[in-house]
Amino acid sequence: MAESKPKLLLAYSGGLDTSVILKWLSEKGFDVVAFCANVGQHEEDFAAVKAKAVSCGALKCVVTDLRKEFVDDYVFEAIKCNAIYEGRYLLGTSIARPCIAKEMIRIANEEGCTYIGHGATGKGNDQVRFEMCCQALSPTIQCVAPWRDAEFIESFKGRSDLLAYCEKHSIPVDAKPKSNYSIDENLFHTSYESGILEDAMVGPEESMFKMTVSPQRAPEQGEIVQIEFAKGLPVKLTNKSDGTEITDTLELFLYCNKIAGKHGVGRI
Repeated sequence: MAESKPKLLLAYSGGLDTSVILKWLSEKGFDVVAFCANVGQHEEDFAAVKAKAVSCGALKCVVTDLRKEFVDDYVFEAIKCNAIYEGRYLLGTSIARPCIAKEMIRIANEEGCTYIGHGATGKGNDQVRFEMCCQALSPTIQCVAPWRDAEFIESFKGRSDLLAYCEKHSIPVDAKPKSNYSIDENLFHTSYESGILEDAMVGPEESMFKMTVSPQRAPEQGEIVQIEFAKGLPVKLTNKSDGTEITDTLELFLYCNKIAGKHGVGRI
């Protein structure tokens, strides 16, 4: 009887790195279950993400809609305690990771996975956020971090090696040229770093902004919005200009994003 393979839950985005990692882990003898969290990524095609994961060798791909939990238990709580880094950064990436990690452990237990894996780099904060959260929730879970694995790093020294691997294994790759900066997005924020943005003399490109229009292109006529709070939390939104009323927390938050973005509000 053939030995059963160890089962691993991989935090999967559908991008270049995690697609290569998924295939590589499969080749290394893992049965991989892919997991993608919906925390409000803009215009994400989750059906395409699931199909790509399976085509790369995953046993299955689980997509969980975490948007309401993210808003209720993380975003609103962070806003209540004024969690702003250095007076500007709203910690949108940071506070999403515990929400995602919690669901990773739930699915890992449900699927019988004894390992978790991620595509965070070996020099960033995300590896710590994911792994410490997962270890706190499941002390026996083991973690595979390919970007800290000597063999993986030796095999993939740059984007060209990743693309060559994709071509060899028929992994579909986005034909659009890669941006000269990295992006993290959810319904709380879209953040950008590295690349051209490391130069303080280089301003952001207008095409970067997904949640807001430029103030120069915003409507001349404003709208009056009233938000009612209870114990520090928004419980009702009323647009006095058109009569819209919303009480559901997720829908209220999404509406705030929409109307603020429409009027050029929210760029930091």
